[in-house]
Amino acid sequence: MKKRPEPENAGASDNGKLSPGMRQYQEIKSRYMDTILFFHIGDFYETFGDDAKLVSRELDLVLTSRSRGAEGQVPLAGVPYHAADSYIARLVAKGYKVAVCDQLEDAKKAKGIVKRDVVRVITPGTVIDSSMLPSTDARYLMAVCPCNAGDWGLAFLDISTGEFFVSEVPPEVHSVVSEVARYRPAECIVPSAVPAAVIRTLSDSGIYVHTFRDDAFDIARAGKVLMDHFHVLSLAGYGCETLPAAQGAASAALQYAKETQQSALGHIRGLSTRTQFQSMLLDAVTLRNLEIADSIRPGAKAGTLLSCLNTTRTAMGSRLLRHRLTRPLLDPGEIDARLDAVEYWVKNPAPRLALRQILRDFSDLERIAGRIAYGNATPRDLVALSATLRNVPEVRRLSEGTGENIPRLIAGAREQLRPLPEVIDRIGHAIVDDPPATARNGGVIRQGFSRELDELTGVLRGGKDWIVNLQNTEREKTGIKSLKIGYNRIFGYYIDVTKPNLSLVPDYYERKQTTATGERYTIPALREKEALISNADERILSLEQDLYAGLLETLKGAVPDLQETAQAIAKLDVCCALADVAVSSGYVRPVVNGSDRIVIRDGRHPVVERGLPDGFVPNDTELSGSETRIMIITGANMAGKSTYMRAVALICIMAQAGSFVPARHAEIGTIDRIFTRVGAFDDLASGQSTFMVEMLELANILNNVTVKSLVILDEIGRGTSTVDGYAIARSVLEYLHGKSPHTGVKTLFATHFHEIVGVEQELARVKNFHFAVKETKETVTFLRKLIPGATDRSYGIHVARLAGIPKKVTDRADAVLAEVLNGSLDPTVKVRRYTQLLLPDAPAVREPAQDPVLDEIRHLDPDEMTPVQALMKLHEFKKMLNKGTMPP
Repeated sequence: MKKRPEPENAGASDNGKLSPGMRQYQEIKSRYMDTILFFHIGDFYETFGDDAKLVSRELDLVLTSRSRGAEGQVPLAGVPYHAADSYIARLVAKGYKVAVCDQLEDAKKAKGIVKRDVVRVITPGTVIDSSMLPSTDARYLMAVCPCNAGDWGLAFLDISTGEFFVSEVPPEVHSVVSEVARYRPAECIVPSAVPAAVIRTLSDSGIYVHTFRDDAFDIARAGKVLMDHFHVLSLAGYGCETLPAAQGAASAALQYAKETQQSALGHIRGLSTRTQFQSMLLDAVTLRNLEIADSIRPGAKAGTLLSCLNTTRTAMGSRLLRHRLTRPLLDPGEIDARLDAVEYWVKNPAPRLALRQILRDFSDLERIAGRIAYGNATPRDLVALSATLRNVPEVRRLSEGTGENIPRLIAGAREQLRPLPEVIDRIGHAIVDDPPATARNGGVIRQGFSRELDELTGVLRGGKDWIVNLQNTEREKTGIKSLKIGYNRIFGYYIDVTKPNLSLVPDYYERKQTTATGERYTIPALREKEALISNADERILSLEQDLYAGLLETLKGAVPDLQETAQAIAKLDVCCALADVAVSSGYVRPVVNGSDRIVIRDGRHPVVERGLPDGFVPNDTELSGSETRIMIITGANMAGKSTYMRAVALICIMAQAGSFVPARHAEIGTIDRIFTRVGAFDDLASGQSTFMVEMLELANILNNVTVKSLVILDEIGRGTSTVDGYAIARSVLEYLHGKSPHTGVKTLFATHFHEIVGVEQELARVKNFHFAVKETKETVTFLRKLIPGATDRSYGIHVARLAGIPKKVTDRADAVLAEVLNGSLDPTVKVRRYTQLLLPDAPAVREPAQDPVLDEIRHLDPDEMTPVQALMKLHEFKKMLNKGTMPP
């Protein structure tokens, strides 16, 4: 490791006062108190004081110190300048903000203290460097702007690609959290008016939340900030002219990004508005329960709908597919346009496969364009950009078709493609074929691009050849065969002579340095050539950096075309990927319309079926018109109730996202929202039990559901007592049935409250279904097939055996169950008495009285009775009942 320089950053002057370097550090640090300040000194970025302690702890670096006069020792920790990006990335990943303070002039030419200032602040939501963005996912900065008069404004900005959009949501925490779950922002800024409870809830969602200055959210001036940036006279074209809170959030996000990056961010060229009327609403609970884009299991990547469908070849396509799955469309016309494009590629496999092969080598054009606009694109970024653009004409050719009508989405994408031959030529003439990772140390500019650079390079090359010749000459003149001419940054060029040969050193050699193995010398001719070479070396590096910066400035003019091309590639990539999955998995094109029907024939769960080597058992679903609106699903544990209900929801999401679906036939009337209440979760840190979480989620469903929604309810009421749970489950079912006097809400209602199936006789649009089970004396086989009718068996003890519960426990459970069923053991609340117990005047539960009728029935042997004897016995039982013998 290089030795750190001692000047200017020494802690104190002789009189105990701060040195000029530390005064400079303190002044800059005072402007960036909420960041870790990386202070450029020589070949290192240094941190001091509390920053040094934090960096040492988080990055596992050695903590040292330097004298600070009367104030004692100042903690110090630093990282090499050339490797700083990796250290900064680790800090940002932990949620810290890092202010990068660079030297703004050549330290050798500086008079006094070197000029320094912060050139950018890197935060979790404003990362743009390629080394810090390994993922293909979007990297959003989120801004929340509360509004006393109505909805809250939200803004999402990805400065790495220029994507920028806003929305407004009801002023409720769960509405904001749902948007967080949908877009997974890396950082969130809020004004001081946002309650601490909201900040805590957002932080618990896994994002870094902090306050930003209130005036940035000022609704009164937000519109002007946005119009000035986009150079327009109105925001009407962006759809947010009448959304003041959304404007406030967008203004804050834009100002925060500009201030941290200290850039105009010219690649942020547009703003879109997303409303609840444009797409299906999927709240945080539904996104979690259905595992649309993220797995319930922490850290897991597989097992989601996105992982199942994502065979995209480009980073742009991957980001677009995630967006489509988390925001399915509502307009059947727009959905059909996506389905047309997928169907085209399904029917044209040859160009599809050829296109996917080409896209495999495409670079992330969106992010390269963003780095060009920002000015930190690397030489390798530019070479990758050039290679990608060379393939654009072939993508256009493959998207032209062979005479048939091309779907408008594909035709539109083809028209967006820009080959940009001038960009290819400019990069090819300027950059060497295999450039270094950065332009910092030169070696980037191709010979022939700059006459001045070529001349300087010739001088440098000639000077180094001269050094080699001088070494050979001096060896012959002195007779010292081991004589070498070397170089280091401290002492420059030198003649190295080992100790055994010191007696052969001529008088005109001037001693320069003593080493452990000998002496180092110089001569006037070497000093003169050293000055020439060093000057050429410095001038070459400076000129290369200027030429590279000029190249980036020239390429900025192509950023809009690059962004258009990236968007087109993303659309084609997604359509081809979905077509590929449809062909390989046997998906069909759904019929999506404005009806009020969900009709699925042989529907399958797209994720689960991939893990079943013996095949997935498909099932039908029909929720339509004024007939079946609510399906009560009973049956065994592990029979497939939850899988079936999730499959129905996922098929609807896939259809409205513009994908083919796993079914033999599917007709989907557009759904405005999907609500789910599945599984057991708690939030003990907030004092909320499993049952409380269930009730909160249920309240959200019942308060926001519409007749266009789909509701998935799995085991409502199981978190409390049996009587309370049954009461809640039944009342919820009746509420959903009566939500609309003519239709009710489309609902899949799985339950183990078997007595609830009786409502089929009372509610016109409710139908019972259960999953078939094949039972023998030794085994129970789950057939996974949904059939009409109800069942009163759950097979819980059988599932317990499968789970490995000790045999002693399950055998005893069998015995207890038998006692309950034959009446010799009465549980605290018998299922057969639910309805009576729920009545306000229901009598208290009593110990069961002995029933002579039941006792006699137990001892009867029907096989030994004639029909006449059976009728006579039945007549006898009736008399006994009429006399009141049967206990209540």
